[in-house]
Amino acid sequence: MSDGCPAAVSGTFSIVAVDPNTGVCGAAVASKYPAVGKVVPYVRAGVGAFCTQHWHNPAWAERALDLLADGHLPEQVLAELLRDDPRRDKRQLAIIDMSGRAANRNPADADPSGLWWGAASGRYYACQGNTLADCEVVFAMARAYEQTQGSLADRLMAALVAGDCAGGDHRGRLAAGIRVAKKGVEGHWLELYVDESDDAVIELARKYAALEHEAKGSWPGGRLPFTHPCPPPGADGAVER
Repeated sequence: MSDGCPAAVSGTFSIVAVDPNTGVCGAAVASKYPAVGKVVPYVRAGVGAFCTQHWHNPAWAERALDLLADGHLPEQVLAELLRDDPRRDKRQLAIIDMSGRAANRNPADADPSGLWWGAASGRYYACQGNTLADCEVVFAMARAYEQTQGSLADRLMAALVAGDCAGGDHRGRLAAGIRVAKKGVEGHWLELYVDESDDAVIELARKYAALEHEAKGSWPGGRLPFTHPCPPPGADGAVER
């Protein structure tokens, strides 16, 4: 993992991940902003996953994945995107290739009203966020991804839920989404969104539990009957959500 627990910002938490053994890649995201699942995470079968957030730029998605497909290292892709960008100090980016090589970019000039921003990465994944309740959000996501038994989609959902239960975006979670791609399947193999809700991550988890899809695995949280995954207020480990 990387990036300790300092400073500030404005927006979103997400995770990108790959499974080289199955040829599956994916990304999941939540934020106070509506419809983030359609404008932050991008995936391409056989290539990898990319997230653009905090002054996000969806126009970069195709270019980022094209560069990755052409053999550029993740760090090189981010450097190329930011090279002539006048707002590069505002951006938060993450990218991962099918070998599991990942790169993060955290904003140097973030909104000072935010509580915490940063990133954590490990074997075949990277998670990142801004305007978070505290650093535990990304570390909870990382632990959940590493410890969850199940498919890549299961592990992405478990990570997003863990970040939410740890406090998530301190302003609330209005929208959430997950996108998964698989080699040999055109477009998105799995895509699921909550564009506007009072509790978007939990609503997304509820929809995922009810979904019948071969991208799902053995994760208990992805099955019916659905139970709220976060500790109730006042319980040990509970945080304000």
